[in-house]
Amino acid sequence: MRFRFPPACLSALLALAPAQGVTAKTFDIYFIDVEGGQSTLLVTPEQQSFLIDTGWAGSGMPGSKPGDPSQSRDAKRIVAAAHDAGIKQIDYLLITHFHPDHDGGVVELAQLMPIRHFIDHGTLPAEAQRDAPTKDAFESYLAIRTKAQHIEPKPGDRLPLRGIDAIIVTSAASTITQPLAGAGEANVACDHPAPTPGEPFENPRSTGVVVTFGKFRFLDVGDLTGQPLFDLACPKNLIGPVDAYLVAHHGGADASDPATFAAFKPRLAIMNNGLKKGGAQVTYETLHHVPGLEDVWQLHRSEAAGDQNFPAERIANLDESTAHWIKLTANADGSFRVLNGRTGEWKNYPAR
Repeated sequence: MRFRFPPACLSALLALAPAQGVTAKTFDIYFIDVEGGQSTLLVTPEQQSFLIDTGWAGSGMPGSKPGDPSQSRDAKRIVAAAHDAGIKQIDYLLITHFHPDHDGGVVELAQLMPIRHFIDHGTLPAEAQRDAPTKDAFESYLAIRTKAQHIEPKPGDRLPLRGIDAIIVTSAASTITQPLAGAGEANVACDHPAPTPGEPFENPRSTGVVVTFGKFRFLDVGDLTGQPLFDLACPKNLIGPVDAYLVAHHGGADASDPATFAAFKPRLAIMNNGLKKGGAQVTYETLHHVPGLEDVWQLHRSEAAGDQNFPAERIANLDESTAHWIKLTANADGSFRVLNGRTGEWKNYPAR
């Protein structure tokens, strides 16, 4: 027996039908485990891919050279995250700075999937070229960069990404000079000079970006340390509050200044440390006392941090035998959730 809807009800149901089939678009961030380097894949609501750094070359051991891409550790991990996200190419690759734990994986990644645009601060200073692994990785990277379009942005420039607003806030040791929207207040924690960077030549030249999707904000400054990082926070806060902050320089000791956390006011911090790289105890001690910080997520348990590590449910890899990622999915209203790839458990963060 057929059931007949009254005409008015039928019209109402038909009007609702398209809305029921619409899925709200999200902004996804994969924090990929490259053992204390960086590789962070951002996927826009328009399904554009924006990769920040590529980890190490080859086996991932210091001094490794690019080789057979099918045997590459970090490039293959990036491809795995891209496949999970339904991405078949890298639309934009930002290399924050020219150290082999950030640009080393480019050669192999470019053989595994197309890279359409390269973004970086251009050149490697002569002082940094005295380090042979850094010089070799940079030269290998240049050989790949010349085959695609290259963007060399300045602080304040916007990247050509759809569905998100990506503003460069620092590059080549220069920073924005005017505060972003919602920033500009004096930072009372700025009662000291800028900390000394652990590596003075290339880390302070890191290209950093603030990415906004609706009310959600994410900050990634690579290995930025020293005066440029301090200038973003002091004497005025030039960045404003962020929902997620990828702690600079893998959570090294030179990124532990409380003034930066006082400026950025993150809801959560992400540590892209390795078991034995980054993750300094002093940085963890600082994070345990940041007002308003709801959680710290770690790609690895840190040997250096000892009992200052955060709870295991917030750590993706407890040792070097696994390579789980942390995935953040944000909504335009500012709410988001975070997945621990090791446990398969999500944690929800409501809009504030």
